[in-house]
Formats: sequence, C-alpha cells, structure tokens
Amino acid sequence: MNLGFNIPEKGTLDLLSLGAMVTRLDPGIIPFRKATEVAIHVSGGEFNVAANLSDCFGLNTGIATAMVSYPIGDLVNERVRAMGVKPFYKRFEHDGTRGPNIATVYSDQGFGVRAPVVFYNRSNEAAALLKPGDFDWKAIFAQGVRWFHSGGIFSALSETTAELLIEALKAARAAGVICSFDLNYREKLWKTVGGIKRAHEVLGKIVENVDVLVGNEEDLQKGLGFEGPEVGASSKLDPSVFLSMIDQVVKRYPNIKIVATTLREVHNTNHHSWSAVAWVNGKTVNAPTAELKVLDRVGGGDGFAAGFIYGLLSGAEPEEAIKLGWAHGALMTTFPGDTTMATLDQVKAFASGGSARIQR
Repeated sequence: MNLGFNIPEKGTLDLLSLGAMVTRLDPGIIPFRKATEVAIHVSGGEFNVAANLSDCFGLNTGIATAMVSYPIGDLVNERVRAMGVKPFYKRFEHDGTRGPNIATVYSDQGFGVRAPVVFYNRSNEAAALLKPGDFDWKAIFAQGVRWFHSGGIFSALSETTAELLIEALKAARAAGVICSFDLNYREKLWKTVGGIKRAHEVLGKIVENVDVLVGNEEDLQKGLGFEGPEVGASSKLDPSVFLSMIDQVVKRYPNIKIVATTLREVHNTNHHSWSAVAWVNGKTVNAPTAELKVLDRVGGGDGFAAGFIYGLLSGAEPEEAIKLGWAHGALMTTFPGDTTMATLDQVKAFASGGSARIQR
C-alpha cells in the first residue's frame, strides 16, 4: 500500500529517538505511603520505543538524550546498552548535591478497583537543559537513519527541549528520514510550563514537521486543540470518535500521512479490553479486541508504537502492522517494567491469533 511517503530502505540506524531518560520507582501493588522497597525501572517514552525495537524486533536503534555523570547515570547507561540501543549523549556533571539529575517517576501498580498512581520529581532535570546545538544532527543523520521518533513528554520539559526537537525534525526531514511523534499529552507536565494554551502552541509547531502521529482523541483535543465529542462520552473501544477527527487533523497538517492510537477500556486495574486503530493515507485499519489480565500497564502505548513502527519499517501492509503493534502492546502489560521482555515469535504468534480470547 502507498503510505504517502517512502521509508529509506537502508541505514546504519533503523530508528533514532530523542527524549529524556528517567528512573521509575515501582513498589508494586503497595502504595508509596506504605512502601518499604521498590524496583527501579529505566524508562522514558522515547527510549522505550527504541529499546523495544532493538531488544524484541532486532532493529538497530539509538537514543539522543542527556546523561549525568553520577551513579544513577551509570545505572541508566547500563540499561541503555543492555537493551542494545546506541547512545548519543549530551553529558552533564552532577554537583554532588542538587544536580542536574536524571528525573524520577514514582508509580505504584494499583490493584483491582484501586487505580495506579503516578507522580514525578523532575527538579533540575538534565534533559530539560537540552537545547538547540547540543547534537550535530547533520552528522548523525549523514550516518544513515531510516526513522526518527520523539514525543510530547520531552516537548513539555522546557522551552529549549521543544526548540531542540523542532531543530532535529527539520534536519531529519532534510535528510529524507521519516518522522513520528507520540503526542503523549500529560496534564501534570504541561501545567507547570504554561498549561494547555502552551501545549497547543508548542505541539502544533512540532506536528507541522512529522509524517506519523500517535495519539488518541484526548491527545488530539487537549494537545492540539481539535474539536471533538466530550472525551469519555462513548466507549473507549469505539474508534468512530477518533476517526471523526482525522479530517480536521489532515486539513490542518497535510504533511501527516498516518495517525494511530490504542483503544483501551479499563474495567479495573488488572482487567482491560484492548484494541488499536490507524488511519493510513486515507485508509482505516483496525486491530482485534483482546481481554487482558494486566500485571503492569506502564509502557503498553510505547509497546504498541514500537510494534507498529516495526511493521512499517519491515514492509508489512498496514493491516499487519497494526496487529503487530497491538500484539506487542498487549504482551507488554504482562511484564513488569517499561521496556519489553517479549520475543518476536511471541508477538507474531499473538498477532496471528494468539492464546488470549479474541473478539473479532
């Protein structure tokens, strides 16, 4: 199928991400106010996509990000390398007291009727200090990059991170690289840097430079200011609300050729109905619906994005690519942590029929 763009056939890197690295502290099903121990997950929405594509799908990927010279930075760097992701670091020295720091995300898993809780400590975050000129994009893209990816979380960190991302996107497009962007609207983050009005302004400038947009109807409304039905007014599995907004999206941003999103109905913390839908250059493709028994929901959306991008990079038809994204995102919810523990064989098996009960 004609995607509306041509993906470079070869490259030293199949995908390069730009984003912030974080450590996520996870006490499991115990809320933080009663926690006595935590697991440490190395994460970051943009990194997760690169890590998933490397570890599960066998692609060559990289991450452009901030790195801090202190033990937490060493921990993060070890995990980047363990996942097979090539680092492009802007390095910062820690002063021993105040930073700059690798940000911390606190996230308990919840259980049953008790929802997960997420909050942040992004004080003096190194990634927020990143600015235009910190990376030699011309040299990086000259090495051969097929796909560039970033997201709304990184864009919200500071004025300079958004400027850096736009600089990177323009360099990528000039080099013929396909660009994707996950809106990932986070109200808590945007609230600290100007709120929804600034989100519309910043994200609008970014989206002018991308080919593939990932985000649901809430992301489109709150992140980009599109009009649509009241969020939550219909079934979360009904793609019609999302699809009804596509005409607005492509009219304002004719550069966008693909818009994709997951569809998730949360019955309780550990039981979700899960599907996905994409608009691909005028054609709609849908994934099946599966009933998921969820261990840890964090990273499911990044898992979907990685599988979907893998499908497109590997030359799969959109109908197959959406199933690969859906299957990998579903499997992600069965593992602890933010990055994949799935194998490609598991993803393909689930995408082709799976063992979970599927409603077609």
